[in-house]
This record gives sequence, structure tokens and C-alpha cells, in this order.
Amino acid sequence: MAASQLYTKFARVWIPDPEEVWKSAELLKDYKPGDKVLLLHLEEGKDLEYRLDPKTKELPHLRNPDILVGENDLTALSYLHEPAVLHNLRVRFIDSKLIYTYCGIVLVAINPYEQLPIYGEDIINAYSGQNMGDMDPHIFAVAEEAYKQMARDERNQSIIVSGESGAGKTVSAKYAMRYFATVSGSASEANVEEKVLASNPIMESIGNAKTTRNDNSSRFGKYIEIGFDKRYRIIGANMRTYLLEKSRVVFQAEEERNYHIFYQLCASAKLPEFKILRLGNANHFHYTKQGGSPVIEGIDDAKEMAHTRQACTLLGISENYQMGIFRILAGILHLGNVGFTSRDSDSCAIPPKHEPLSIFCDLMGVNYEEMCHWLCHRKLATATETYIKPISKLQATNARDALAKHIYAKLFNWIVDHVNQALHSAVKQHSFIGVLDIYGFETFEINSFEQFCINYANEKLQQQFNLHVFKLEQEEYMKEQIPWTLIDFYDNQPCINLIESKLGILDLLDEECKMPKGTDDTWAQKLYNTHLNKCALFEKPRLSNKAFIIQHFADKVEYQCEGFLEKNKDTVFEEQIKVLKSSKFKMLPELFQDDEKAISPTSATSSGRTPLTRIPAKPTKGRPGQTAKEHKKTVGHQFRNSLHLLMETLNATTPHYVRCIKPNDFKFPFTFDEKRAVQQLRACGVLETIRISAAGFPSRWTYQEFFSRYRVLMKQKDVLSDRKQTCKNVLENLIPDKDKYQFGKTKIFFRAGQVAYLEKLRADKLRAACIRIQKTIRGWLQRKKYLRMRKAAITVQRYVRGYQARCYAKFLRRTKAATIIQKYWRMYVVHRKYKSKRAATIVLQSYLRGYLARNRYRKILRDHKAVIIQKWVRGWLARIHYKRSLHAVIYLQCCLRRMLAKRELKKLKIEARSVERYKKLHIGMENKIMQLQRKVDEQNKDYKCLMEKLTNLEGVYNSETEKLRSDLVRLQLSEEEAKIATGRVLSLQEEVAKLRKDLEQTRSEKKSIEERADRYKQETEQVVSTLKEENTLLKQEKEALNLLIVEQAKEMTETMEKKLVEETKQLELDLNDERLRYQNLLNEFSRLEERYDDLKEEMTVMLNVPKPGHKRTDSTHSSNESEYTFSTEIGETEDIPLRTEEPSEKKVPLDMSLFLKLQKRVTELEQEKQVMQDELDRKEEQVLRSKAKEEERPQIRGAELEYESLKNTMTDATVLLEDVQKMKDKGEIAQAYIGLKETNRLLESQLQSQKRSYENEAEALRGEIQSLKEENNRQQQLLAQNLQLPPEARIEASLQHEITRLTNENLYFEELYADDPKKYQSYRISLYKRMIDLMEQLEKQDKTVRKLKKQLKVFAKKIGELEVGQMENISPGQIIDEPIRPVNIPRKEKDFQGMLEYKKEDEQKLVKNLILELKPRGVAVNLIPGLPAYILFMCVRHADYLNDDQKVRSLLTSTINSIKKVLKKRGDDFETVSFWLSNTCRFLHCLKQYSGEEGFMKHNTSRQNEHCLTNFDLAEYRQVLSDLAIQIYQQLVRVLENILQPMIVSGMLEHETIQGVSGVKPTGLRKRTSSIADEGTYTLDSILRQLSSFHSVMCQHGMDPELIKQVAKQMFYIVGAITLNNLLLRKDMCSWSKGMQIRYNVSQLEEWLRDKNLMNSGAKETLEPLIQAAQLLQVKKKTDDDAEAICSMCNALTTAQIVKVLNLYTPVNEFEERVSVSFIRTIQMRLRDRKDSPQLLMDAKHIFPVTFPFNPSSLALETIQIPASLGLGFISRV
Repeated sequence: MAASQLYTKFARVWIPDPEEVWKSAELLKDYKPGDKVLLLHLEEGKDLEYRLDPKTKELPHLRNPDILVGENDLTALSYLHEPAVLHNLRVRFIDSKLIYTYCGIVLVAINPYEQLPIYGEDIINAYSGQNMGDMDPHIFAVAEEAYKQMARDERNQSIIVSGESGAGKTVSAKYAMRYFATVSGSASEANVEEKVLASNPIMESIGNAKTTRNDNSSRFGKYIEIGFDKRYRIIGANMRTYLLEKSRVVFQAEEERNYHIFYQLCASAKLPEFKILRLGNANHFHYTKQGGSPVIEGIDDAKEMAHTRQACTLLGISENYQMGIFRILAGILHLGNVGFTSRDSDSCAIPPKHEPLSIFCDLMGVNYEEMCHWLCHRKLATATETYIKPISKLQATNARDALAKHIYAKLFNWIVDHVNQALHSAVKQHSFIGVLDIYGFETFEINSFEQFCINYANEKLQQQFNLHVFKLEQEEYMKEQIPWTLIDFYDNQPCINLIESKLGILDLLDEECKMPKGTDDTWAQKLYNTHLNKCALFEKPRLSNKAFIIQHFADKVEYQCEGFLEKNKDTVFEEQIKVLKSSKFKMLPELFQDDEKAISPTSATSSGRTPLTRIPAKPTKGRPGQTAKEHKKTVGHQFRNSLHLLMETLNATTPHYVRCIKPNDFKFPFTFDEKRAVQQLRACGVLETIRISAAGFPSRWTYQEFFSRYRVLMKQKDVLSDRKQTCKNVLENLIPDKDKYQFGKTKIFFRAGQVAYLEKLRADKLRAACIRIQKTIRGWLQRKKYLRMRKAAITVQRYVRGYQARCYAKFLRRTKAATIIQKYWRMYVVHRKYKSKRAATIVLQSYLRGYLARNRYRKILRDHKAVIIQKWVRGWLARIHYKRSLHAVIYLQCCLRRMLAKRELKKLKIEARSVERYKKLHIGMENKIMQLQRKVDEQNKDYKCLMEKLTNLEGVYNSETEKLRSDLVRLQLSEEEAKIATGRVLSLQEEVAKLRKDLEQTRSEKKSIEERADRYKQETEQVVSTLKEENTLLKQEKEALNLLIVEQAKEMTETMEKKLVEETKQLELDLNDERLRYQNLLNEFSRLEERYDDLKEEMTVMLNVPKPGHKRTDSTHSSNESEYTFSTEIGETEDIPLRTEEPSEKKVPLDMSLFLKLQKRVTELEQEKQVMQDELDRKEEQVLRSKAKEEERPQIRGAELEYESLKNTMTDATVLLEDVQKMKDKGEIAQAYIGLKETNRLLESQLQSQKRSYENEAEALRGEIQSLKEENNRQQQLLAQNLQLPPEARIEASLQHEITRLTNENLYFEELYADDPKKYQSYRISLYKRMIDLMEQLEKQDKTVRKLKKQLKVFAKKIGELEVGQMENISPGQIIDEPIRPVNIPRKEKDFQGMLEYKKEDEQKLVKNLILELKPRGVAVNLIPGLPAYILFMCVRHADYLNDDQKVRSLLTSTINSIKKVLKKRGDDFETVSFWLSNTCRFLHCLKQYSGEEGFMKHNTSRQNEHCLTNFDLAEYRQVLSDLAIQIYQQLVRVLENILQPMIVSGMLEHETIQGVSGVKPTGLRKRTSSIADEGTYTLDSILRQLSSFHSVMCQHGMDPELIKQVAKQMFYIVGAITLNNLLLRKDMCSWSKGMQIRYNVSQLEEWLRDKNLMNSGAKETLEPLIQAAQLLQVKKKTDDDAEAICSMCNALTTAQIVKVLNLYTPVNEFEERVSVSFIRTIQMRLRDRKDSPQLLMDAKHIFPVTFPFNPSSLALETIQIPASLGLGFISRV
């Protein structure tokens, strides 16, 4: 489509504006080619005539559709031009508060001048492992892309951060380094990542300063290489610096500061260690007070100094070196205060005993006289002599400043070298990621040498950037195999040549510096003579002869030549340097050891910035005299070499670009200045990227995305199974010009503006559809209205017309009568006239008709005679013509036949004489003979084939005969089996008949029960009516009192319930927090334990290395072969603290007698704790049996918590033994013993208080227990009586007894509580509760009856199936679903005791076969659930039976260690972890069930109670097993999280579950160049299948149902948290349609919970934040009422999350509306009082505390048999 065709009425365009840069307007009429003026309507309401340029006739830029505004990637815009880029950045920055935007391969970062909560560790974890286009733009996304490409492509990476001062370059680079440090970790325990981050505060303090544009401006460029090993973990770093601004040391402009380190020193001057520096306030020093702004608002320099010193310590800079650095810096400050007095115009002097100089010399350790002399003199050397000449005051001041700058530059270089040494690693570097933080393009009113170097560097970087962008575009076109042409882009190589080529600006500058009398003016003249009028990029200002202009890629810059030569030389007096080198202060000479700078004795001037390069590892070798030559290198030459080295490094890496933009010059938060932004966009190359993209095919769609988006433009017949062909067909119809698009292998490429045109067509089509829908609905509404009006009108018309009809009938009757009279009168008059006229007329007619008849007769007679004459003449003529024609035809036929006959005769004569005729006659015969011969041959072949088939058939017949014989034998056997089965069927039929009889009997009983129930109901109603009458009388008497009682009771009940609920919730939260803390400590302990084992094995491997060059074994590999050690001492069965001492250290010997005494005391404490625990368990059982009232429950909860705290205290006491082993002298052991005694006293006092409280409670409950016992006995008697009754009378009797009891109680309590209304009210409440319980019991019985009926039907159906011969396919376990399938284990004749005996030497073999080598997928899948746990417990039982404590401890220790070893080796396999979690829990339950404790023996059979342990109390090992189960559970959660995490985002967010709902918007370059190849997308079905797989595996392993519910809750929390986190970080997912998709997906997850019977697991509640976020995307977001509804609805979301979703909300279609900024502010105002977490993302790593409710087993131990597949033949059943 032609571009001019898009300029139609209502099209929106951009026009230039001097204030806003670009202004939006709307066309008022269509543009036609040739128009010179466009009629526009501006947004502020004005009309404008926009005149086109008559030369170019260029039309204004078109504006993108609103749906594309605010895109993450600028390349996704259909119209790529400057106003579109500017507007998109402004909308994202101002409206959505988004500071990051992609522009192709560039990340544009706008400084918000405000701290944003988007850099936390949770955000880092969210971006880790994600594709760059999947998440919203962020510096972390660029860092992740670089890290991923480094690992994938094995190519070094670079992140180039550039921008103006104050744009946020340093912060962006810092966050990128922080991301690498967090994600990768370090390869050793040296905390390299912390050192890398610690280098930032050091470099900021010595290299950053406050400027008018930025409070923390980097005054140097740096390139940091972060090194990684083969596993891509940080091993070190290296830093290169460029162009340090040394002039800032001696001069600062107004409102600016010197480097931060000077002010930090002054702020810390009062510290004791800084007294020797003799510092004071910053205003006391010349070098720190020139700017007049020594303090930065909100920054505490003293605290920053502490951070700097801490970073230095972390990087290994010792305290001595730190103080040396501070001495040198203080010396520089004092040097700046040195003053000079003029003697004459050519000499000066320093006052005697000048204090600043004296302090400087003391700090520097140099001679005062020498320094004083050489500050005022200089040495002039000639060929023969050397002169010492005094200098003027101005020259001395300049020399002082030059010395200060030189010292600072050397110190800066020294610090950088030591930082690099601290970050250097001995491990070989495999790859690196470089972070380049460099200054952007600069232009000021006065530009000098510094700006020239900066802009030169930016020219080089821009050239590299352009080439890289062009290369990516070319690679994309070649990858998609589409034809491409060379894209014209700006090449700044001529500008670079102007600067660095031979006879370039730098070359001429270096040449002028070598001249003895070279000046800036002579250099300027050389520039004019060399380049003026010869290079288009070089110009001379009109009014100046000391300046020149260079046309850079961003803008024209005018440079002042003044100072270029001096800054390029960068010299200092040699004599001053020699004085410093002779210093007694050791550190100072170190700074000048490798001094390669030019030291001239002739001049000393101020200098600007100087480059600092990395010192090479090996010194270069050269010719003698080369050193002197190198000393003469100028600043420009060094900077050019450093820049070339940098470019070589960048070209050898894959670059990633971050362009920082400064939104305004006033540091106002979220304020956007369009003019400043456009300047920076032009300077940083973003617009050049846009221009390159726009020159080709900027808009790119995959075929599926294009089909999904523009399906509405297709007809049904256009849709083919091949999406590619469908898209081709549609595009050919929509866009006739084929140059506007290209078809690639996987994508469609569009020219600029074509997507906007397609969007226009789509919007028009949707608008037309909407209009049709609206038309139909409005027509339907109007028709309904019309029908109602029509009905009313018809009714009115009916009555009106009736009245009118009656009036009309009366009128007609009158009119008819008058008409009749008139008729007869008029008839009479007319009749008379008619008769007279008729007579006269008849006479006239008779005469006239006679005359006419005679004339007609004469004419007919003449015509008849003429016809007869014509007939005879025409017949004669026809006969003559026929005869002539016949004669002629006959003659012609004769002639023709004669001629044909002659020809035939001649032909026959010739054939008669020819022999060939006979041959032709015989050809047919020969053919027939050949055919007959061929038929004979074919018949012979058929005969042979038939003979072969006959032979084969005989063989087949023989085999079939043998087979039939064998089948006959088999059928005979089957017949015998059928006879047996027939007998069984008959028995089953008898059983069915019996069941039918029982069913009939049950029906009759049911019928009789129903009849009796009806009678009983009637009697009950009579009794109830009587009671009601009595109650009515009582109510009337106590009505007023009851009302008061009810009100008070209601208030009290509500108060108590609220209080109870609040306390219960608080207690539950506290309990969960405590559990979570404890389980987190267990997790951390297990991690540290694994780390300790790994380090120990690494140390072992390193010590056992035979050769120094031997390759070290990988730590993770060695850890798989290490075994955990588990101490058998009782004191070590609790949480074992991590041992921090090194393996090589020798332990101090202990006093063993004291050690044994303490061990014995600890054992006694354990026994006391066990007694206390038994006592507490008994108390708990009493409380449970007493059925305490509701108001006493919080006290019981409190007691449980106190018990837990007491238990924890006791547990802590057991850890003292390990602490004792760490103590190194007897004094510490004695103190520990005293502390242990005090702990014991405290525990005893707590135990006594607990005993007293429980005794009081027990006394209060005994009375109630006694009454409950009496009631229980009475109920048992009633039950016994009911059991003796027939079944139909039991229900009636039980109900009768219950009603009688309730009536008696009612009357009794009414009399008892007549004087106490409160007690009566409480009694009434309890009575109501009992009635409700009875109703619930009745409902349960009804449900049971219905269930039994259903089971009966199932049995009948199964029996019917058995009758037809399918009995073998049915098992009883399939009839009723049970959690665990019952296993029928045959019982042998011998009576076993449920124990397994094994020999001591077979223990390792037992553990190996049962734990280490057991495969869950192999042997274990067919075992009884929990069989390994049962076997282990039976072995423990036998050891307990033998009273062998050593065997018990050894077996339990080996078991625990082996389980840990298996989980460490195969810990990433879900089935393995699930299998051992299930078995560990079952083992724990067995230890509890057979412990002999009353609380665990309630559900045991008498036989199981006989199997309880008799000799050992394994409560401590139960605690250890519980901790092990917690660790396994946490590992299980991590495994399933690793499996689910790749599926969640794709299945829950990206996959279009409801087809056609989600609209696809144009995507940018980032989405198209994913760093990970597409390996197949996951769907919601994939997640559900995986969840079902987890559930089936856990059920198969026999995991406890409560534990399965906890796992399901954790899984759903992970799904909800990851989905919500990605939703909060992805703008493209926040739309109305995506909210619908999410709600549908959540409903499918809830359906899965219902299907698995897990709705009460709490899993659904974990999805509540995600559900509310989806609802927030779908609700209306306009009015205040909508805001109120959102605030009340989103109670599970934090304020930050709500605001984030509203900011990210993006319409997919033009009919949706964006959320206004005022609405978001309204939401924030309403939620400002809500106290919730400021954290944006949910903690996806959070693990809920797990509990293991006691679940006894009904399986008898003596019935368990050991399968032979386990290989446990060496153990025997006892």
C-alpha cells in the first residue's frame, strides 16, 4: 500500500514543535497527491494548516496505533521514527513508571532519580534463567543474556554502558555486576563475588565526585572483566581505567566537589587513628572548598568512609596500606594550602616554616628544604650546562597543582593495581564478561582536550555499534533466507580518520608537542592548512582563529585550541618527583617505580584527564634507548593505544548495549524533558538503530502469531492446514505491493508502516463487526419497544374505531333512507326521458344498419373472385419450376457417379497386379499364431504356480492338523476347568440368591421401619406440641429476662469467639513460624553438613594427589562417594552444630573423667526429660478425653507451646556435649558445668510449675470425667438394650431414649439454673449443639444407607459379570476404592513374632540391599508400601528383644546414614526421594506405634500391643528420624520445583488454553532472538499430567494422605508464586484476555484438586493471590466505586503488587482502555493505610513447615513376608 494512502481523514500524525519537539495532530480531510497544505486538528483543540515543504514534499510522520504505545521493544512499533520513539519512552516512563525499554539490541535506561524496589534478590531470581524477550526490560535481563550466551556459545561477552553524566551509568554497571555475583556464585570459599562488589565503593570514593549534573558522577571510564571458570562461577576480576579527570583534584566549578575520598577523610578527622593526618573541615582546604558545596544532601561522608575502609579490608588491603593511602591523600590536601609570595615578576618564595608545607613533608616523609626549594625553582638543561632558575608565583602555583595531580593519578593507579591483585585468581580463567562504564558524547559551551578525547572514544564505539547492528540485521535476513539489499547507514570512519590517521588531529598535536616553541596557535594553523576545505567534517569558526569544528555522528562540536598542548604533554618537574622518590615513607616511592610518563625540566602546567591502562603481566623487552622514547608518549597517544586495545577486546566479545538517558537537568523524579531526551537519543545511537531497522524490514511476525492476530481478516475458505500458505494467500490479497513484505523460513518480514496498515484493516473489520452487533441489538430493542407501542396503539385504535364505526353506521342508515327516496324519484324522471329517446334511436339505427350491410356484401363478393384467379395462376408457375429443378439434379448425379466408378476401376486393376496385397492379408494370421503361442506359455506357468501352491497347502494342512490336535487337547483341559468353574458359578448363584433374599428382607425391614418411624414421628409431634405449650408458658413468664440473657450471651459469645479465633490464628501463626524456623535451620544444617563433607573429601583428595599437576577431582563427584557419619552417642542425636575447625588442626586433649561426669549428667537430664515428656503426654491424654469447653482451648494451646519451648530447651541442653568437645581448657569446661546445673535448676522449676498447673486442671476435670463415666455407663446399657431389639426397632428406641434424656435434662437444668441466667444460657447453647450433632448423625446414617445401596448395586453388577464368565478379571480390591490396596499374605503354620534376625556382620549387606541398591522403579514398585520400613523395624525389634543396645544403635545409625547417602546420590530423582520419604515416615510411625506409650497404642490390636519394644526407649531416634524426614521433604519440594518451574510460565501464562481469546501483539527484536532454542512449549495439560504423575507416585509409595496434602499445597504455592511473579514482571501478560486465561487455568487446577480429593489440603488458598490478580485484570477500572471494589477484592495482594499490575495493564485490542494515572493514584490513596509487605514478588522458594501426623498401620508384622527379589536371604523370620 502506498504511504500516501494512509493519510486519510482522522489519521494521526506528528509535526515538529519548538517546545515539545514533536506534537500530535489529526487530519481533518484526506490527503491527495499534489496538496500543498494539510488541515490538522491539534490535541489542545486548535485547527492548523500545515504547509508541506515545496522541495521535498515530505509528509509528516504517522503516529502508531494506541495499542502499540508503551511497548517493551521500540522495534515492535509499526512506524519507526524519532517522535514514535520519544512518545513511547515518555509513556512508559511517566505513565507506567517503567525506566527500561528495549530498542532492538539496546537497553534504554532512563534515570528515575528515585529509589525503586526492582533490584532485590527476588527480582534477580525471577530473571535468572529466563529468555530476554520473555520478561520486561531490565538491566538484569541484559546481564542474564550475557551470562547465558557466555555459557552457551563459549564466547566472551561485554556490556557497554554509556550515557551523559548523571544518566545512571555507574549504577547500571553496578547492578549488572551484582547480578553476576548473585547468580553465578564463586568457585571457592574466598567470596570472590563479594570482593568484586566491594571494588565498587573503593572506586567510587577515589574516582567519583559531585557535579552540577550528578551527585555521584564517575570522572573516569572503566572496563571490568569478570572472570569465570569452566562451570561459569566467578573466580576473579580485572579492571582497566580510562581518562581520569585529574584537573578536578586542584579545581572544581561552582556547586561541584572534589573526589569523595577527600570529604570522607575530613568527615572522619576526629577518629583517633586519623589524628596524625591533622585534618579538619573541608572548608579549610583550598582543594575542597572551591565549589562551595562540601556536603551532599542525604549522604553521610563519615559512614561512607567506614564502607570504604571495610571494602579495602575485604579486598586484602592491610591497615598499614590503608593508613598510607590516607596519608598521601591528606598530604595532597595540605599541599593545596601551600602559598607563594612574589619577590619580583620572575621569582617567588614560600614563607619560612610554612605550616601546610611542613605537614605535607611530615606526611610524605620528605625533606622540607628540598621540597620548598624545588617548588619555587626549576632546572634548565642545555647541551653543556645545567641551570637552576627561579619561577614566578603563577608558574609555582601551576607546578604545585601539577604535582598534586600527578601524585593523585599515581595513587589512583596503585589502588587499581592492588584491587586487580586482590581480584586475581590462581585458577585458570575460562571466559569473562566485561562491563564497560564509559562517558557518553559530551558538548559544552567551551569544549577542550577532555571533550575531544571523550567524543573520539564515542566515535569508535559508535562505529563498532553500527557494524554490530548491521551484522545482526544481515544475519537475521540470511537465517530466514530472504533476499536483502545493502542497508545504507551512517559510517563515521571519515571522522575517525580525521582524528587518528596520519596527519590527523592527534598526529599533528603530537608533532606540535615535540616542537620546542610549539603553541596552541601554531597547531591551530597547521590544522587549518591540512584539513580546512579538504575534509567536509572539519570546519573553522567564522569569528575565531583558535578553535575548530568537527562534525561528529551526534552533532557538531566546536573545540577551543587553548590548553590542548599542555594537557597532551601532561608533564611535571623531575626534581619534585626525585624528592618524593627519596621519601622515608616506604609506600610513596612505590607509586613512582614504573613511571612511564614524560618528565620535562622545562615546564609544569595543569593537565586534564590521563589514561590509566592495565599493567602487563610480563615486561616488554626493547632496545636500549627505547625507554626514553616511551617516556615521551603523549596523553593523546596513550589514549589512542588504550582505545585500540579496548576496541580489540570488544570486537573479540559479543557486545550488549545499555544506553542511559538523563530525563531532566534538575534531578526531579519521573520528570521527562523532551528536548534533553532527544539530544541524548541522537547522541547515543538509539535513533541510528531505529533508522537501520526501518531501512529494512523492522516488523517481523511468526506465521502462527500473524495467523492468530489477523485471523479476523480471513475468510473460512482461506484457512488452510498449512499456516504458512494461509498467511501468504491472505497477504497477497491485503497488500498488493510484494516489496512491502517478505516470507522467511519461520517469519514474515514487513516494511515500516505495513503492520499499522494491517492493524487499521483489523480495527475496521472489528469495528464493522461491532457496528453490526450494535445494529442488531439496537434493532431488537427498538423492535421490542415498537411492539409494545403498537400493541398500545392497536388497543386505542380499537376503541376509537368502534366509536367511529357506530357513528358511521347511524349515518349510513340515515343516508340510505334518503338515498332510497331520491332513487325512486330520479328513476321515474329518467325512465320517462329514456322511453322517448329510445324510440327515436331505434328508427335511426334500422336505416343506418341496412345501408352498411349492403356495402359490406358487395366488397366480400369481389374479394372472393380475385382469390380464385390467383390460386390457379400460382399453381401453374410452381409446377413448371419443379420440373426444371428435378431434371438438373438427375443430370448432376449421373456425372458424379460416373467419375467415381472410373476411379474405383482403376484402383482395382492396380491391386490385382500387386503381390503385397497377399502379404497384408497374412499379417493378421501371424499375429494370431503368436498370441496363441503366448497363451500356451502362460498356461504352463499357471500350472507350475498351482503345483507349488498345492505343495504349500499340503504343508500348511499338516501343520494345521497338528495345531488342531494340540488345541483339542487344550480344549479338553479347558472343559475340565469349565466344569470346575461351573461349580463355582453355581455356588456364586446360590450366594446371589441368598443376597437377593437378604435384600428383600432388608426392604421389608426398611418398610416396617419407615412405618414405625411415621408412627413415632406422629407421637413425637404430639409430645413436642405438649412441650411447646409448656415452654410457651415458661417463655411468657421469663420473656423479659430471656431477652436480656440472649443479648448478653450473644455479646459474650461473639466476643469470646472473636477472641478465640484471633488467639487461635495467632497461635497457629506462631507455631508455623517456629516450625518454619526450625526446619530452615535443619535445611541450613544439612547444607553445611554436605559442604563440610565435600570440603573434607576435597582436602583428602588434595593431600593424596601423587603429582602437582594432577587434575583435582570435582567436588560434586567426590561428594557422591562420601559417606555421612552419624555418631551413636545419645548427645549427638539432636541437631549437630557445624564444626568450623579445619581438618588439619589437632584437637586439645580433654580431661576424660570430667568428660564422663558431664556425659553422665547429660544422660540423667535426658532421663528426666523423658519422665517430663511422659507426664506431659499423660496430661495431654487426660485433656483430650475430658472434652474441655471451648473457652479452655487457648489454655491447652498455650500449654502445648510451653511444652514445645521446654522440649527445645531440653534439646539444646543435649548439644552441650558437642560444645564440651570444642573447649580447650578446664576453666571453660567448669563454666559449662555450672551453666548446665543452672539450666537443670531452671528446668526443674519450670517442671514444678507445669505440674502444679496441670494438677489444678486435673482436679477441675475429674468431676466432669466422673459424670461423663456415669453417662457413658448409662449409654452403654441403653446400647446393649438396643442391640437386643430387632433392627427395625433400634432406631426408634435410640431416638426415644435420646429425646427422653434431653427432655429430662431440659427440665432439670431449667430448675437448676432458674436463678442463674448465664449458666442457663450456656446450657441452652450446649443443648442446641447436641441437637445439631444428632441431626448430623442422622444425616450420616442416611448417607451410609445410600452408600450401602450403591455398594449392593455394584456387587450385583459384578456378580452378573461373573455369571457370563469374566470372574477371573475381577478382584475384591477393585470394588471399593481404598487408600491402600489390601494385600492377602498367606499365613504359615508357624506362629511368628513379627521379628527378623540377622547377624552382626550382615548389617552392611542388609543396608546395601535394602537401601543403597534398592530401585524404586525396579524391585520396589511391586512391594507392599513401606516394606523396607517394616523390615528395618522388625530387625530393630529383634535387637530390642535380645537387649543388644549396640546392635540397635548400629542399625539405626547405618540406616539413617544410608538413606542420606542414597538421597545425596540420587537426590534429583522424584521417585527416589518420594520413596524414602514415605519409608522414613512409616519407620517413624512404627517406632511410635510400637513404642509402648499409651498415646500411640490406641489403635493397635492386642497382637500389635504384644509386639511393642520392651527394653529400649527410642524417643531420641524418633526425633532424629523426624528431622531426617523434614530434610527429605524439603529435598522433595526442591526436586518437584525444579521439574515444575520450566512448565509453569509456559503452561499458565503463555499457552493459549482458550483458543482465540488472547490477542497477539507485534513483538520486537528481543522476542524474536531468544537466547535458548525452542524445545517445545509446555501447556496446562503438561502441568496437570506432571501433577498427576507426582500424585500417583506418592500414592504408589504409600505416602501418608496428610503428607500428600501438604505436598499438594506446596506444589500449588510454587505454581501460584512463579506465575504471579512472572505476571508482575511481564507487561505483555497484563491484559483482560490473559486474565481470563489465568482464571480458566486456575479452575482447571481446582478441578484437579477435586478429582484427587485434595480440596481440603489448603492448596486452593495458595492460589488466591493469582486469582485476585487475574480478577484485577478483568474488572472495570474507571470510577471511584471501581477503586473501592478493587481495594476490597484484592486483600491477598500487597499494595505494591496491585499498583504494579495496574501500571502494567496493556490493552490487546483498541476497544480496551488503558488505566488512567489518576485511577492508580486513587488506589494508592485508598491503600496507604494498609500495612503489608513492600516486597513486590512472592517468595517462590518459601517452604511451608511440614508436620507428620501419627498414622498407625493395621498391617500385622507377623504376616509380612520378604520377597526373594530383595536379596535378603541371610535374614530369617522369628
